[in-house]
Amino acid sequence: MSHVIRVHQYGGPEQMQWEEIEVGKPGPGEVRVRNTAVGLNYIDTYHRTGLYPLPLPLVLGSEGAGVVEAVGPRVKEFKVGDRVAYAQPIGAYAEVLIRPVARLVKIPKGISDEVAAAMMLKGMTAWYLCRRTYRVKAGDTVVVHAAAGGVGQILCQWIKHLGGTVIGTVGSDDKVALAKKVGCKHVVVMSREKLSERVKAITKGRGVPVVYDGVGKDTFAESLDCLAPLGMMASFGNASGAVPPVNIGILAQKGSLFLTRPTLISYTASREDLLTATRELFAVVKKGAVKITINQRYALADAAQAHRDLEARKTTGSTVLVP
Repeated sequence: MSHVIRVHQYGGPEQMQWEEIEVGKPGPGEVRVRNTAVGLNYIDTYHRTGLYPLPLPLVLGSEGAGVVEAVGPRVKEFKVGDRVAYAQPIGAYAEVLIRPVARLVKIPKGISDEVAAAMMLKGMTAWYLCRRTYRVKAGDTVVVHAAAGGVGQILCQWIKHLGGTVIGTVGSDDKVALAKKVGCKHVVVMSREKLSERVKAITKGRGVPVVYDGVGKDTFAESLDCLAPLGMMASFGNASGAVPPVNIGILAQKGSLFLTRPTLISYTASREDLLTATRELFAVVKKGAVKITINQRYALADAAQAHRDLEARKTTGSTVLVP
């Protein structure tokens, strides 16, 4: 048996129920994992509310880490006792769960279970954004929204490591110091500054080659105005709500811009891409170029409160739920 956080109908954090379910034995190509830490991500709230609808009832959670306690038939890559981490498929808010080995990786020495759980989804998101969607080069100046958030902190550090200059945005003055600590040379407080004007001043009118925007509705139009001709808008999240329908003619008017809505599942669809992502992520963390800051911990049973705090923007960096 395992306790899980399950949702039977879409809605607010009050829909999250602490329940006991039968786990069973792993089948072919599967292992049973006892979680030691579970990562909290904004996408978890989208699944809870139905913004990204999934069949109900639903066990929430996209990433975690733990120890293999049983191995299914024909599984050769993993054994009982291995420390492992995963991001997707959904179902991480659990004490014990079945995981497909195709989506599982071993945690290397020097990285704790909590750090692994806190960085799998967010870290691989940062990876595909700066290494695949737009490959940041030394000398690039780029915009990263929500620089003090979980993905933002990892992405800003990684871009600085690659030789880029980061213009980070934050929602309030109390997050400016944190944004600078994680690598932002310039910080824009969105509640009192106009981003595009600051960007044009910083870049002497040129604009930037890419904007990484996980905020969505509230920042979309302003993000486009920050781009240089032929620049790329990478809209990878909806923290402020979904972006409304867009007349693509605006991309032509603003300089033949590129617009993409990337997802982690597309960039790590193959086993090879998943292993590349985690190998590069673990490497930058182990060398200290990217530090994973876990600023909040909640008991897994208290996941509803974690969601409330996340949506109220009371959290910074990464958050883990402890079974």
